[in-house]
Amino acid sequence: MRRKEKEIRDNDELEDIIKKGEICRLGLCSNNVPYIVPMNYGYSDGTIYFHSARNGKKIEMIRENNCACFEIEIATEVEKNDKACNWGMKYKSIVGHGEIEEVHGSSEKIKGLSALMKHYSGMETWTFPESNIDKVSVLKLRIDTMSGKQSG
Repeated sequence: MRRKEKEIRDNDELEDIIKKGEICRLGLCSNNVPYIVPMNYGYSDGTIYFHSARNGKKIEMIRENNCACFEIEIATEVEKNDKACNWGMKYKSIVGHGEIEEVHGSSEKIKGLSALMKHYSGMETWTFPESNIDKVSVLKLRIDTMSGKQSG
């Protein structure tokens, strides 16, 4: 990172950003063509979980190339100024990399869906009808590396 004074190194603070974020931007690549998509997510034990339709561009790309990138930011605020070039942005963000895969089996899917529900509701105990579990794809991205940055 070029601006070391903006780097976030503390793992607890990095996890706090993950836990407080509302949207995770998932980056994928296929045939040297990048693709980024905003996703709802849940986090548990160094893994980010997503839910998805069982088919589509994102699933096809993951099946072809399971390398993924993600970005999450919180505490964003535009810093205005009378001079155009003196505007700025306050934020805390994380960019990370890992391998992403489809989860198979009801118990693994429930683990991922439970992480998603906990992330947005704060509640840990949920019941998922088997018919819903069969219709959804659950993806898990095991984080290999991540770095944080803050400004403002």
